[in-house]
Amino acid sequence: MDIGIISMRYAKALLAYAREHKAERVVYKELKALSQSFETHPALKKTLDNPVLPAEVKLKLLCSAVSDTCDVSEQYKRFMQLVLKERRENFLQFMCMTYIGLYRKLRHIGVGKLITAVPVDDDTRERIKTAAAERLHARMELQTAVDPSIEGGFIFDINGYRLDASIATQLKKVKQQYIDKDRRIV
Repeated sequence: MDIGIISMRYAKALLAYAREHKAERVVYKELKALSQSFETHPALKKTLDNPVLPAEVKLKLLCSAVSDTCDVSEQYKRFMQLVLKERRENFLQFMCMTYIGLYRKLRHIGVGKLITAVPVDDDTRERIKTAAAERLHARMELQTAVDPSIEGGFIFDINGYRLDASIATQLKKVKQQYIDKDRRIV
């Protein structure tokens, strides 16, 4: 079966189950934390794929990946038990990303990432967040990152679109224009 089909089915089922128990926001936060754990700790996926480890150990690992105290919602715990029982833990990262996408679509949440050369203060971050929310007619989740290699300006990614107003990109464009101009002369 296709990875996308499996993860979509499980994510839709979890969303329906969480909505039924009015816990979709809690599960959303837990799956965001689990997704972040998958990104920061690549060994987590390898450990979950290990067929020698019993399901109880994997469940404790999945709970501790979300919360240090293993204090997770009942819906999250039951879903993880189902995934482990059906031996679908190798698709778990895709299930997390699919659930997050479905939840954001359901709640009209836009996602933006602002990359700057220097840290941005909270006032500027909030102004960007509210301006983007007004344009999209949705709530915004804004992540910020500092990348000194862009030399100045900013790069703003929002729902798959990119606005690149960095100094580094502008310099590359000018350089490319001169290279193209030199080719025409010769």
